[in-house]
Amino acid sequence: MAKSTHIELLAPARDADIAIAAIDHGADAVYMGASHHGARADATNTLDDVRRACDHAHLFGARIYATVNTLIYDDELQEVERLVHDLYRIGVDALIVQDLGLLRLDLPPIALHASTQCDLRTPEKARFLEALGFSQLVMARELTLEEITAIREVTTVPLEAFVHGALCVSYSGRCAISQALKGRSANRGECAQLCRLPYDLVDGKGRVLVEGKHLLSLRDMARDDRLEQMMAAGVSSFKIEGRLKDVAYVKNVVAYYRRAIDKVIERQPDRYCPSSFGSVEFTFEPALEKSFNRGFTHYFLDERRPQDGFSMASIDTPKSQGEYLGRALRCNGNTLTIDTHATLANGDGLSFTDNHGQFAGARVNRALGKGTVVLREPAAITRGTHIYRTADKAFNDLLEKPSACRTITVDGILRYTGDALALTLTDERGNSVTHTTPCELQAADKPQGDRQKAELAKLGGTIYRLRQVQVPGNVFIPASILARLRRESIDMLDRAQLITRQVDKRRQEDKAVPCPVTKLSPTDNVASHLAEQLYRDHGAQEILPALEAGTAVTSSTPLMHTRYCIRRQLGACLKGKNATALPRDLYLKTGNTLLQVTCDCKTCEMIITRP
Repeated sequence: MAKSTHIELLAPARDADIAIAAIDHGADAVYMGASHHGARADATNTLDDVRRACDHAHLFGARIYATVNTLIYDDELQEVERLVHDLYRIGVDALIVQDLGLLRLDLPPIALHASTQCDLRTPEKARFLEALGFSQLVMARELTLEEITAIREVTTVPLEAFVHGALCVSYSGRCAISQALKGRSANRGECAQLCRLPYDLVDGKGRVLVEGKHLLSLRDMARDDRLEQMMAAGVSSFKIEGRLKDVAYVKNVVAYYRRAIDKVIERQPDRYCPSSFGSVEFTFEPALEKSFNRGFTHYFLDERRPQDGFSMASIDTPKSQGEYLGRALRCNGNTLTIDTHATLANGDGLSFTDNHGQFAGARVNRALGKGTVVLREPAAITRGTHIYRTADKAFNDLLEKPSACRTITVDGILRYTGDALALTLTDERGNSVTHTTPCELQAADKPQGDRQKAELAKLGGTIYRLRQVQVPGNVFIPASILARLRRESIDMLDRAQLITRQVDKRRQEDKAVPCPVTKLSPTDNVASHLAEQLYRDHGAQEILPALEAGTAVTSSTPLMHTRYCIRRQLGACLKGKNATALPRDLYLKTGNTLLQVTCDCKTCEMIITRP
């Protein structure tokens, strides 16, 4: 029988508390930043915080991945080398890496994962990254199921794919617009979020075709209804985006995908299994639309070239759209009535398009019932306007409290051995411990089994839940002895788990495998002499440094390289029937900045440059 595939739910964490919450809500693994060189400069953590997350995760057989996924300059290499040794020492399970120069450092045998910023889009690139010694490959968000399958056919290591969250419009690792226009490198964790700005779309003569729209701001990804197809294509790690999100977002989204993944595993238990231990109970009903979202898209998962008008972008606003409530029935000053079955509450946040066509928001001051609310300020809302809820006060209040309990099941046997009492505990992780304590045998006047079982089941404050236990029943054992035996046995079980847990090691590099290309451009992000050395070891002949390493920006430098196309979003694809709805030459303008839009119809991609 073929070995079942371990399925991993991989959650983001800004800090250790959120990492622990993610594990408690069902994550199999968490990725988080260390003290520096993570691709989110505002999501750094001390070694003590990372260690605290590791200690909690490892009790469930879950893992912590540290993001060391920025470009590294020559004068930073030793500092990064020390950081990696520190992360390995405190128990981090793997590093997520972008800069391949890191592989030439003197590293401990820690597992390495290829970041999505490595721009993995082809089977050739996947084979190369696996040959370098990466233990897990993070694929580009833009790939279709067919393209994922092609990568799976030539690789043996686990494949990781994003399943939910915000989308970068550019291929990850190939966005230079922030560096070029603001001197802030996205590859160094300092993205200026220029894709979320409003732009005018203009023609070659400067005439405005579309005014003030967020033409590069994509919707959020949600593939909760495609999990089974993604598993069949070869994905085994499902990644949620959001290392800057708050704890409520992480709790809700992780809980939702935990349930969704478990349903697939339950349908195909011979094919798939969880990659960590424990069962989770929630105090709330997870709902993706209740957390920050710009509306949802499957992105390119189903087809490489979507039809005209296929909406991937949120061009009216980069802000959260929220949960759809219904249409406005009437609005008189502060009083709004919505055709909805939802229960509204004081403090809810609403969003809508006002009478001036602008995206607007309002706060509920008082909920009157039956869809009627009093807003804090008057609003201009016409009948029939779609109303969304961007903040659900009652739902958020639930998430501010302890909202999940993740437990490990334990079976026990309590027995006398000579003049000692012995408790054997065996858990679902495969650990078994036996602890003994001296205890004189005392005859009981009445049955003791229920009392003994109840005392041993007092596992509150631990991660364990007693499923069944065998007890002598016919002898008297003081409650104090049972409590001490239980407590010390649980401590032994914790230590057994931390000692025996399996740890992935770095795979050996195969230096005979050639680099897929022999000429590297600045968008291949070579920023140090060690990165250059690695590529030359694998056959690269011409290597141009990254923009961050000093290469000048010219009119031919791709500032964004995208599979998303503005023309297709606006229903004017050059290969479609409405191609002439927009002129061929298009530009984006914001303030005094002008950007040229080039559509490569052969590859069905878009390039943004400076004219």
